[in-house]
Amino acid sequence: MQPISLILASGSPRRHELLTQLGFQVQKQPADIDEARQNGEAPEDYVARLAVEKNRVVAAQSPDMPVVSADTCVVLGDEILGKPESPEHTRQMLRQLSGQTHRVLTGVCVSLGGRAVHCVQVNEVRFKPLSEEEITAYLSTGEPFDKAGGYGIQGIAGCFVAHLSGSFTGVMGLPVFETVQLLQQCGIALPDILAQHAVK
Repeated sequence: MQPISLILASGSPRRHELLTQLGFQVQKQPADIDEARQNGEAPEDYVARLAVEKNRVVAAQSPDMPVVSADTCVVLGDEILGKPESPEHTRQMLRQLSGQTHRVLTGVCVSLGGRAVHCVQVNEVRFKPLSEEEITAYLSTGEPFDKAGGYGIQGIAGCFVAHLSGSFTGVMGLPVFETVQLLQQCGIALPDILAQHAVK
């Protein structure tokens, strides 16, 4: 059977890797949209809107291809922690997360042939208290600089996570369980390895 192709409306290597591991042939096509948060917009609504808008832009260019898009944000209290702008900004974020429980929200949208479905997947993550030495050592790895909240759970920062309630792949940026469900809802064929175990 030929590999099932889809477009990932994101430049994220982690999302690409997850979809490839599921058996898809993935073409990355990042969407250029305004990612500014609207006044009073709840974090759940924010990630859902960005995932849907990214999908709409890319699907309009390739209407006959399945398109998967996603957006992830880290939320501490009422504050959304995006990607850090500098090493000092990253240090500030990690200090905020130290010893605290935060939420990681990922909006996912899947479309094919004019039909689109989406969801928001929610996780709770608790960090252990971090020393300044630990933060400095983590910054020196270069790992946190392109990631929401200034950390990557699949990397060295996994050592900081005292508790996770939710989906590990959701915190990475693409919840696999929910994504497969959305693919099925759109009638998109699954690779053989997935089709044998897909949720009905």
